[in-house]
Amino acid sequence: MTARRTVEIAADSTPDTAPDTAAGTPDSAIAPAKVGYGALLRTPGAWTFLAPAFVARLPYAMLSMGILMLVENTYGSYGTAGTVTAIAAVAQALIGPQTGRLADRYGQAAVLLPTVAVHAASVGLLIALALGHAPVWCLFLAAVPAGASVPQIGAMVRARWIATIGAEGASASSAAKVSTAFAFESVTDEFTFVIGPILAAKIATSVSPSAALITEAALTFVGGLVFATQRRTAPARTAPQPGARRASALASPGVRLLAGVILGVGAVFGGMQVSVNAFADSVGQHAAAGTVYGIFAGGSMVAGVLYGVIAWRRAVQQRMVISYALLVVGCSTLWAMPNLVTLSIAGLFCGLAIAPTLISGYTLVETLVEDGAKTEAFTWLTGAIGLGLAVGSMVAGRLIDGHGPSAGFLVPLAGAGLGLVALVSMRHLLVAPNRSGHVVAGSGERAASAQLAGAAKG
Repeated sequence: MTARRTVEIAADSTPDTAPDTAAGTPDSAIAPAKVGYGALLRTPGAWTFLAPAFVARLPYAMLSMGILMLVENTYGSYGTAGTVTAIAAVAQALIGPQTGRLADRYGQAAVLLPTVAVHAASVGLLIALALGHAPVWCLFLAAVPAGASVPQIGAMVRARWIATIGAEGASASSAAKVSTAFAFESVTDEFTFVIGPILAAKIATSVSPSAALITEAALTFVGGLVFATQRRTAPARTAPQPGARRASALASPGVRLLAGVILGVGAVFGGMQVSVNAFADSVGQHAAAGTVYGIFAGGSMVAGVLYGVIAWRRAVQQRMVISYALLVVGCSTLWAMPNLVTLSIAGLFCGLAIAPTLISGYTLVETLVEDGAKTEAFTWLTGAIGLGLAVGSMVAGRLIDGHGPSAGFLVPLAGAGLGLVALVSMRHLLVAPNRSGHVVAGSGERAASAQLAGAAKG
């Protein structure tokens, strides 16, 4: 194994101070030196893929909002709009991990080039059908390729960080950079969820709903093409040995648990998007929907930044349970908010629990699978967010049509509540298997450095 194909390290910018025990009990050793975001961004070649990646992943948060506003505007039903959005998200959740595996095997460019072309064409078809008031089942069919062709840029960027930093050689500094890179990517994901819905809503209300989706497709196409051309930073392909069969990441019970738990977080996203739009409509301030949702996502982004600068002593499993419980508490207040101001405040506090939960989940999933299935494991979590968003959007839309905007906010509470029950009752599945050279979740730079060194020597 070359340094370019070294193992991915988990997503804390300031990892735990020493390896956790198998039961998740942290050590009390002195925390290792940290690598800041500034040092990370000065990594040679980083900006050649970061800039186009940001352009290409921004539409991820625009697509569902754009579809929702277009279909509601043309068909007058939040239920129909939520269902079309849900179908696109389900397609993305199911196909995304498969494209991640193909990218590992054949290279990112080979997957990205046809993917972004299909995405642009399918979004264009969806717009044409909606504006032409085609039968609803036609929208359902068009939503499948539109969602399935969303490029998995976030997972690909994480793989490029591993390749770029691994090429520098094995050292404690390299291990710390990988850890910081994962925290940086989590914050970037949250930032796109702040900007994306606001941008989509502003374009939809100031120009037209179809213009919002045209912008989404254009950004995906251009950003994806430029990202694909940056071949120097692309990770090496990992084609299997003849006769070898690589197990799916879903073979791990812990990965299945995390996917189900993160699905609950996705339900929070989906329920919030539809319900915030409906609530803003009900008070005559439709244009404010993107801002309110952006405040919710902004709380998550702020929490993600703070999460990365704290030297945590608790095990990552414990941190995830705590942050998920706080998410449930935050969601429990949304349905009772009387106006957009109080809804924004409640959404902000709800969002503060999102990033710590997701970062903990991505940190844990890295420890549960073999090296050759890590990218796929990350895409399963990303897909779970999309699937939860799909279900949340659809159920919230039906509740809103039947019982009013406030009823839609019960969906985030239900999704988060079920996720917490699953996490608490089955958290024993999140203990990493005892594999030689594997770093347990929350481990410090010494163990990570040793793992990098082993990969470099292989």
